[in-house]
Amino acid sequence: MDPVLIGEILAVLMFVGVIGTLLIGFPVAFSLAGTSLIFGLIGWQLNTFDPTNLGALASRYVGFMTNEVLVAVPLFIFMGVMLERSKIAEELLTTMGRVFGKLRGGLGLSVILVGALLAASTGVVGATVVTMGLISLPAMLRAGYDPKLACGVICASGTLGQIVPPSTVLIFMGDMLAGINAQVQMAKGNFAPSPVSVGDLFAGAMLPSLVLVALYTLFVIGKAIFDPKSCPAVPTTVVERAALGRDVVTTLLPPLLLIVTVLGSILAGIATPTESASVGAMGAIVLAAAKRRLSFATLRDVTVSTATITSMVFVILLGAAVFSIVFRMMGGDNLVHEMLSNLPGGEIGALIAVMAVMFVLGFILDTFEIIFIVIPITAPVLLNLGVDPVWLGVLVGVNLQTSFLTPPFGFSLFYLRGVAPASVRTAQIYRGALPFVVLQVIAIAILLSFPALATWLPRVIFS
Repeated sequence: MDPVLIGEILAVLMFVGVIGTLLIGFPVAFSLAGTSLIFGLIGWQLNTFDPTNLGALASRYVGFMTNEVLVAVPLFIFMGVMLERSKIAEELLTTMGRVFGKLRGGLGLSVILVGALLAASTGVVGATVVTMGLISLPAMLRAGYDPKLACGVICASGTLGQIVPPSTVLIFMGDMLAGINAQVQMAKGNFAPSPVSVGDLFAGAMLPSLVLVALYTLFVIGKAIFDPKSCPAVPTTVVERAALGRDVVTTLLPPLLLIVTVLGSILAGIATPTESASVGAMGAIVLAAAKRRLSFATLRDVTVSTATITSMVFVILLGAAVFSIVFRMMGGDNLVHEMLSNLPGGEIGALIAVMAVMFVLGFILDTFEIIFIVIPITAPVLLNLGVDPVWLGVLVGVNLQTSFLTPPFGFSLFYLRGVAPASVRTAQIYRGALPFVVLQVIAIAILLSFPALATWLPRVIFS
């Protein structure tokens, strides 16, 4: 049999094998690296893989560790965890709940608004969902909210951290797409391509993020109009209303100032994402100190959580590097190129096919697993077909946000299940998330139909 054909068959089987080992429950990084090495050994015996190609792993690992852009990841995680541990997120939730609670659907609207604010200041989905689940869910249930609506709003709003800048997913995708785009353009003979940066993706994600927030808001308003029993108003006392103005100022302004400082400096070109992330981390410490909630114990807990989350992500990245090398060297990238290039509809058809695959993988895999596996395989083909890299990155970000909401392995659903009262059934959490999955698909369709939503703002800011 032709060695090229054998290599392509092994590449496909390796992809399926990785998915299978993940479903069995093996750790992600070891599933990626271990399965790839096993198939690499098989390919070596069948003369379809040269093991000396793995010698590039050392330099690739060093490149990951010394990449200045990726330094922003632990800094943004630190900022988010500090804001969560210092109870600033809790204050936002309770204050916004008092502002909107007197309206039908007001508590749901407050959760969406706070979810967007926390996404722009923390970007840590787990912490956001848990915080809102502990504070807002009991309040919504006491007010008479439909448990399905309450759970769906909390899960969906908590996932906004995946697409609202500064998102760690956008940082990794920006770094990956920058390298892939440079390689594709050089292969085409363009030796001075327009660079793609994390700042481009941050700017490109701004309008689609607002579209998502608007869709969530319209859904809750629609429930308030057509099904008012599902989201009743919460009466407030005269004393509560008197203190509300002061509380809004003291609670809302500090996080807003931090968001404007961090994102504004990036979008204005004053600072790089890494420099802004360091400012954000220090700003979170200052806010915690100003609230008199900064202690050695808090700082230690935040540091340990940051190191744990960062290590988890980077270990997955290292395992994905092994997978990428073995897959490409056995001819898997050529197979993917032929498949996507021959799809009807040209670049749009190929893009829709990749989005569909990612959407399905979101039911069983985590966001980082998907981008580290799928982006290196499919992005070179899509960019070669003419897809704008910023548009692609934002589309992937919106698509993978859905993976947190899709059962059976949607992580937001798990986070909320862990803190929800026993009276809330798991089936209610799943059913509550389904309308928001539909809204996510609508957002993807809008972004596919109007690429300028992702490309216009970066062009205006960075041109």
